[in-house]
Amino acid sequence: MDGILPFDKPAGISSARAVNQIKPLLPRKTKIGHAGTLDSFATGLLLLLVGKATRLCEQLMDQPKQYEAMVKFGATTVTDDLESAEQICEVPSIPTIQQVRDALQFFIGTVEQVPPLYSALKIQGRRSSDMARRGTPISPKARPVRIDAIELLDFTWPLLKLRIDCGRGTYIRALARDLGEKLAVGGYLTELRRTRIGTFNVTDAAMLTDLQRCGVETYFRLPPCPLP
Repeated sequence: MDGILPFDKPAGISSARAVNQIKPLLPRKTKIGHAGTLDSFATGLLLLLVGKATRLCEQLMDQPKQYEAMVKFGATTVTDDLESAEQICEVPSIPTIQQVRDALQFFIGTVEQVPPLYSALKIQGRRSSDMARRGTPISPKARPVRIDAIELLDFTWPLLKLRIDCGRGTYIRALARDLGEKLAVGGYLTELRRTRIGTFNVTDAAMLTDLQRCGVETYFRLPPCPLP
């Protein structure tokens, strides 16, 4: 059994747990992995790779991605998302929608981005998040990422909804943090949904109940190139 399975990951489970939920639906000893991790609180498209399709992992991770995100201004968190306590920021003045649009332009193109402290990024062979939880002082280095487009979908203070097209390695949590800093109001990510990876769209993705009812192979999609 070989193929790419677009899965609509719910909130509250890790990408690894999503894989473990699907594994019992496959024949014994079938390889399964995923291309591109989603944080536990995030939802949306997770490409599960079955059998020979696991060899396509790097190629699929290099594909452009699209996200819908909700940013909350006026506060920050140590994780840059809603999974840690808010720290309220002093806001001298609420930015206008035009000021927000102008600030967003600063982040389009190839930009230097510092990954969140709590991330899967490896520092000296260890996960940044593991080191941060142990209290080990760390300073992730800025690295170039590509953000192709940012569309402002709604702005009703303190919430900003965005659609973001970006390349591999972009942290939307970091974008929320940096945008809050740019506007001098603070900000963190409260919602994240991945809607597209390359030619794969979340509208074609299956939920666990679909797979249990109809079978995994029903939802297999063709890879962008022949399986190796």
